[in-house]
Amino acid sequence: MYEWIFKHFISRTDPEQAHDVVMSALETCSRLPGAAATMRATFPRVEERLEADGFVPRMMRGKLGLAAGMDKNARAVPAFAAMGFSFVEVGTVTPRPQPGNDKPRLWRLPESKEIRNRMGFNNEGAEVVRQRLRKLRKTKAGRSLVIGVNIGKNKTTAADQAPQDYYRCARELADLADFLVINVSSPNTVGLRQLQTVESLEQIVTATKQGASEACSGKAKRVPILVKIAPDLEDDEIVNIAGLVNRLDVAGIVATNTTNQHEYGEGGVSGPRLLDRAEAVIRLLRKELDPSRTIIGVGGISSVEDAQRLLEAGADLLEGLTAFIYQGALWPSKINRGLRERGY
Repeated sequence: MYEWIFKHFISRTDPEQAHDVVMSALETCSRLPGAAATMRATFPRVEERLEADGFVPRMMRGKLGLAAGMDKNARAVPAFAAMGFSFVEVGTVTPRPQPGNDKPRLWRLPESKEIRNRMGFNNEGAEVVRQRLRKLRKTKAGRSLVIGVNIGKNKTTAADQAPQDYYRCARELADLADFLVINVSSPNTVGLRQLQTVESLEQIVTATKQGASEACSGKAKRVPILVKIAPDLEDDEIVNIAGLVNRLDVAGIVATNTTNQHEYGEGGVSGPRLLDRAEAVIRLLRKELDPSRTIIGVGGISSVEDAQRLLEAGADLLEGLTAFIYQGALWPSKINRGLRERGY
């Protein structure tokens, strides 16, 4: 039914306007007393929780979480969890609010069930996101949610000042997050992907760890930090990043972001074309990373079979977004239940 509605109605609307309408509705559901519980009863999901493995202190209902980019400002985390995502990664969040790139900046590619975007880290800034997360964490239900925060630099921040932006975000948000993700791999901020070099990334990781440490000072909490990388990196570049992650005691890697290897113009494409490359990157990382490092596999997951491929390649957890847009609210619980039935 959802696919029919999407084809005949949703696909005829402006993608960004549709996203805004959906987010407003889900934000309302997240705020209304009892609404999230009603959603949990509506959407079938995995009830048995996975044991915590040290990556995050909270147990999760399944392997699949929501990738960053959907809930940029932490507006609707309870609603996404109620639909069956085992964790939610919000963001990308920058220190200061920014409008992002000029419109249009979001396109559907329905023939291939993919999305192209050049959003440019549009978000309300770290202070606003902190206020929302702090309010959420004051509730029992909010404290039970597994929430990651994806952080980045402002567009106007020079490359040599980028570590300070990541420090500021970590300092503002780490104590409210279950994990942080350093985003240096979006293709939609000029010069950002150049920060994936080992020299630049080492400074950013060091600054992020310092900010997170200060945020959690005096608390019995150590927030895991991961690095999100692009699928378009060469294999030797990935090996170098893996070495840096091992050396700096980073918790792991999110593999992968969107690709700019496409024929549509500016922006990154997400969806099925990423699956093969994501699998290859994960296999390489699993070989190069210390066994204790976590890999979150993301890119091209549409079905339980796709998800299983990335887990068998070496991913510990998974994230999705594009297939959720095309397949609807039942998709996350379908993937997590399907994986549980297969022993994952």
